[in-house]
Amino acid sequence: MPKEATKSKRKVAEKAEKAPRKGKKDPKAPKRALSAYMFFSQDWRERIKAENPDAGFGEVGKLLGAKWKELDDEEKKPYVDQAARDKTRAEEEKAVYDGNKKSASADEDDDDE
Repeated sequence: MPKEATKSKRKVAEKAEKAPRKGKKDPKAPKRALSAYMFFSQDWRERIKAENPDAGFGEVGKLLGAKWKELDDEEKKPYVDQAARDKTRAEEEKAVYDGNKKSASADEDDDDE
């Protein structure tokens, strides 16, 4: 029967199996657009917490989800409209950011020549 691997050998094997880490996110990158539900959550979280002072974070989230499901399309409309505006904002900021990033990398390529 083969011997069991020691702790240090197991740790080395576990580290080798892990996926490579992602690079650092650019702090100047534009923020992603929020969904209609996220705008609803921001608006209702304090009300739900006030109605249920003993509810924990997870419980508040469940209550928000239940409330969102109860709403009809007419009640969701302001949040959907807000999300659409935020999506447009995010797309515009991303286009500007990508344009600046490409022009900056093109400038760096020109410096190499």
